[in-house]
Formats: sequence, structure tokens, C-alpha cells
Amino acid sequence: MPMAGSRIANLLRSILHNIGVVLVGFGVAFIGTRIDSLLAIRSLASGYATAAGCLLLIPGFLLRTWAAFYFYEYRMKVISLQPQQALITSGPYRVSRNPLYLGGNVFIFFGAALVLGSPAALALTAMHLPLIDLFIRREERQLAAQFGDAWVRYSSRVRRWI
Repeated sequence: MPMAGSRIANLLRSILHNIGVVLVGFGVAFIGTRIDSLLAIRSLASGYATAAGCLLLIPGFLLRTWAAFYFYEYRMKVISLQPQQALITSGPYRVSRNPLYLGGNVFIFFGAALVLGSPAALALTAMHLPLIDLFIRREERQLAAQFGDAWVRYSSRVRRWI
């Protein structure tokens, strides 16, 4: 079990990392507003859209922060093209095999698009999810090869998304 100072450092790293993800989400949403303007697509901006966006952004940020914290606790990189060195099955990984993607690529990106009221950003977010699913499937093949039966047991009881 890591020491308290290490856990605090990992929490801070998780928070800072995910502030970056929120900024990327708003960057995509801003690009969406420019596409909306270029194509004369009417904004969805309203109090309801902003509230719905916040209801996605906040849990998305919290979920990603929680999931990233577990990566840092296991001394792993959140963003890595190499196979991971541990199979994390606790914390948010008890209910989703991909809480980082769920929190960021789904909740944060859709939330930011709604906060800025951009139909194009909503469409961009929806269109990139099949690509994310391909990344997930590649990662799952790596995990299956690396962790064998442990991966099979885990993946049979925990869903890919939710």
C-alpha cells in the first residue's frame, strides 16, 4: 500500500491530468462551434443544455480522476501505446473496463459540446466513438495475451463500457 504522501501526489497528478482532458473536450466543442457557424447550424445553447452538459462534465471528470488515480497507484502511465503492467479490477474498474474512455470521451466530450451548445461538437463526439472502440479492442487483445485467464474472468463479469 503506497504511503499517504504518495497517494496525495497521485491524486494531484490525476486531477491535473484530467483538467487537461476537460480542456481538450472544450477544444473539440469550440471547433464544433466554428463548424456550426461555418455551416449556419443553429446553436443548442440554453440553460437546459448547459445544465445537462454540467451533469455530464462533473461525473466524467470525477470518474476519470478516480480511474487515473488507480493507474498512478500502480505506477502505470494513463496514456501508453504499450501493454499495461497490471490488470486493475478495483475502484471504477469494478463496473467498467474503460472508465477513462467513458469519463472522458463520452461524458466530458458530450458535456462540453452541450455547455457550448454545439450540434457539430455532439456529432464529432459521436463519430469518434467507433474509433475509440477500436482502440479499446486493441488494448483488450493485449490484456488477454498478457493476463490470460485473469483477463477472461475479469472481462466476463465487467462490461466494456457500463
